[in-house]
Amino acid sequence: MFIIAGLGNPTSQYEGTRHNIGFDVMDALAEKYNISISEKKHKALCGKGVIEGEKVLLVKPQTYMNLSGESIAEILNYYKLDAEEDFLVVFDDISLAPGNIRIRKKGSAGGHNGIKNIIAMTGTQNFKRIKVGVGEKPKGWDLADYVLGRFSDEDRKKVNDAIEDAIGAVSMILRGETDQAMNCYNAKKEA
Repeated sequence: MFIIAGLGNPTSQYEGTRHNIGFDVMDALAEKYNISISEKKHKALCGKGVIEGEKVLLVKPQTYMNLSGESIAEILNYYKLDAEEDFLVVFDDISLAPGNIRIRKKGSAGGHNGIKNIIAMTGTQNFKRIKVGVGEKPKGWDLADYVLGRFSDEDRKKVNDAIEDAIGAVSMILRGETDQAMNCYNAKKEA
């Protein structure tokens, strides 16, 4: 089994915000692969299904962003899975422009509190991740206000394209083609 988690905040006031892009990707995956993310367990909403012939558990932690690792660690322990082999996380990144995604096999938290908590709770930073660009915060803005804000119509269109790219990247990663996914998507919009 492979755990795919999208990060976000659980209450309706956060729907559609920059910080909830991970949840948006989980919803898009669920729709494409006919998976219902409705089971409440392990401090998360979960949905079992199959993508690219691989059994998956789509996860939307309900702990709020900064405690995402509590849910992830509990799920990995319950299913006796290895974060370095059997886990992929999708989350927002302010250092990428809207419409861009970046795939990494491992790395630091890069200032992202949800990732920081996952690293702390799993004891490793060597897990796969898909970062979805939400754009840099404007000068003078508070970071929390920015990531908890919503996209402009123009940026939302770009982000919807990035969500489709993230779905494609998930498929490649599940087929064991992480390097190919990085080559395909990381350079896509940088040119």
